[in-house]
Amino acid sequence: MTPATDASPLMATYPPAPVAFVRGRGSYLWDDAGRRYLDMLSGLAVTSLGHAHPTVTEALATQAATLVHVSNLFGTDVAPEVARTLDRLVGDGEPVGGQVFFCNSGAEANECAIKLARRFGGRGRHVVVSAYGSFHGRTLATLHATGQPEKHEPYQPLPEGFRHVAWDDLGALAAALDPSVAAVLLEPVQGEGGVNPASADYFQGVRRLCDERGALLMVDEVQTGLGRTGRWFGFQHLGVQPDVVTMAKALGNGVPIGACWARPEVSAVFGPGDHATTYGGQPLATAAARAVLATMQAVDAPARAARVGARLAGALAALPGVAGVRGRGLLLAVELDGLDARAINAALLEAGVVANAVTPTALRLAPSLLIEDAQVDEAVAIVSDVLGAALAATAAAGSAR
Repeated sequence: MTPATDASPLMATYPPAPVAFVRGRGSYLWDDAGRRYLDMLSGLAVTSLGHAHPTVTEALATQAATLVHVSNLFGTDVAPEVARTLDRLVGDGEPVGGQVFFCNSGAEANECAIKLARRFGGRGRHVVVSAYGSFHGRTLATLHATGQPEKHEPYQPLPEGFRHVAWDDLGALAAALDPSVAAVLLEPVQGEGGVNPASADYFQGVRRLCDERGALLMVDEVQTGLGRTGRWFGFQHLGVQPDVVTMAKALGNGVPIGACWARPEVSAVFGPGDHATTYGGQPLATAAARAVLATMQAVDAPARAARVGARLAGALAALPGVAGVRGRGLLLAVELDGLDARAINAALLEAGVVANAVTPTALRLAPSLLIEDAQVDEAVAIVSDVLGAALAATAAAGSAR
């Protein structure tokens, strides 16, 4: 069968793109027609320093001209430095003494965590418990860890060893922790599930249960980590210290890199050959990460996220058509009052704002941590106009009946 001449060369794993972006600078994007957009999504919480950040750009150019790749059969000078920085940030400024495995994505970081849990628990104690509404990746194992059964069905049978419980329900978790459980895997704020923050009581209770029953507490910080929530990591709001922390997204500001941090007693279960990746920790990606982390520390990115996030959340919550705003820092969901989130998101894009309909009734906003107050005000004004038009159209349709 001859393919249609206008068929895309890309597999149709995403809906048709409404816009093609060709350039970015700071919190703005430009499409192939030269139109400017205010980016309030950051590539799904990835470009936390904005687009084309000069420090990251310079680091990439310098490293590309120096050394890009040698494989993990040999050492390099950048990866250990980034690993030490991550260990210190996991400890909220104090080194914890953990170790890091570098990979290429959040899913791979969670794969590493799952394999650590299985080695730590041993044969017969391999189950990982996660929450309904969670999202942990698209590989077969991380897909099964994801608590969204509708995503599982096309790929059954999935790997065994995963169990799901109600979100933020300590009793449900306690009932699931039988002797086969090696670890609990949770997000401090469910991102893809609708931007649902966990309570401190819940996470502290999970920590106690894991300690009592000898299971690992593994925290997925792929979307929440590195300043996004107003702390270096989301779990730091909740009064716990995890055994394993996974991260990616913001770590490279768009350059693919992920990391799995683990306490030394946990990471010690891996020996040479137990886990590996061709590209993980290669100099180009870790040079980007080093520049990102240095910049984030220099500007106190968590404090910026907390301050600007409060400004953005407060302004949005006051708008007609908004039922409420939830989240932490600059990871927010705007719950709409009787309006369709997909339709509002499409109207926002037409008006020049990039956001995301994370649920049928809620918009997700995750702008750059360096977004300026004036740009926040610009975004709120556009959201206000779009919601106002939608509410007026709804009222007009109602009166016409």
